Amino acid sequence: MRLSDLRRLLDEEFGPGYAPTVASDHRISGLGSRTVEEAVADGIPPRAVWLALCDDFDVPESRRLGRDRPLRRDAPLD
Repeated sequence: MRLSDLRRLLDEEFGPGYAPTVASDHRISGLGSRTVEEAVADGIPPRAVWLALCDDFDVPESRRLGRDRPLRRDAPLD
């Protein structure tokens, strides 16, 4: 997972207005009470940060991968 994917998932789950607050203020219990921003700065992979945040907020499994998005017609299929 890329950092941009983490930001997109935060926006989708918490809304673009609240996501930055979650990222900067919420202390994730499973990551030593780091915030999202601190965890990423400390080198924790974005996927691990996202999953730990989901655990803290009881995000259902069905929403942990984000919204389904249609494939772009011009995107390579490799």
